[in-house]
Amino acid sequence: QLQLVESGGGLVQPGGSLRLSCAASGFTLDNYAIGWFRQAPGKEREGVSCISSSGGMTKYRDSVKGRFTISRDNAKNTVYLQMNSLKLEDTAVYYCVTVRWGSVVAGIPTSSWGQGTQVTVSS
Repeated sequence: QLQLVESGGGLVQPGGSLRLSCAASGFTLDNYAIGWFRQAPGKEREGVSCISSSGGMTKYRDSVKGRFTISRDNAKNTVYLQMNSLKLEDTAVYYCVTVRWGSVVAGIPTSSWGQGTQVTVSS
């Protein structure tokens, strides 16, 4: 079963930056589109961004456009989410999964959910 491992979360002040990493365990990522999702306390999980298998196409939810950048390094078998100008409302657990490209912002998940990585934006 495909599973990815997220890392890079932490506590940051508003306006700060974090870079999340998504690494594959036991398989190579270069054949898969990858999506980042997040879930804030008391809220449903929502799509944040996705990137095609080649890295040539990306999508973002409106609230993170211009602040977040998704990228991938297939040689390192890793996908990244660079998050700048963080806001209080970005606080959530962030997850990455393989996705099927579709009309939804981060694609349709096709692998199991991992533990995620906690991002807390607080002054």
